[in-house]
Amino acid sequence: MAIETSVSYLLAKVGNAHRKLIEERAREIGLHAGQLFVLLELWKSDGLRQIDLANRLSVTAATVNKTIGGLIGNDYVTRLEFEDDARSTRICLTPKGRKVRAEVEAAWNKVEGQTLGGLTDAEETMLKQLLPKLLVEVI
Repeated sequence: MAIETSVSYLLAKVGNAHRKLIEERAREIGLHAGQLFVLLELWKSDGLRQIDLANRLSVTAATVNKTIGGLIGNDYVTRLEFEDDARSTRICLTPKGRKVRAEVEAAWNKVEGQTLGGLTDAEETMLKQLLPKLLVEVI
């Protein structure tokens, strides 16, 4: 089998193109793609520890630390220490971090439209069923 026609090759190409598209949309609202994913996790569960964010995002603690630094610098999140655990800090959304959610969701919907625009409803449904299966196999 030729590498260029393999599923792995095609997924890698699609993944790279999709990441670029997400980066472009994120940049339009003043964020980076990695920051979007941190915000998505905090919108689900505000006040997570950095290690929990790293685990949820399957990235290193150093990567999360750098990403959070940018979010803090732009007032989207803040670090809070909790009395019950002096070694642990929590990452909490600021009002600006909560407010940007609508912009992120609008940008994400644009990405979704661009990504799925050429598919039929049936193809979209199949893709949504297949991708989680592939993700489980890779992780």
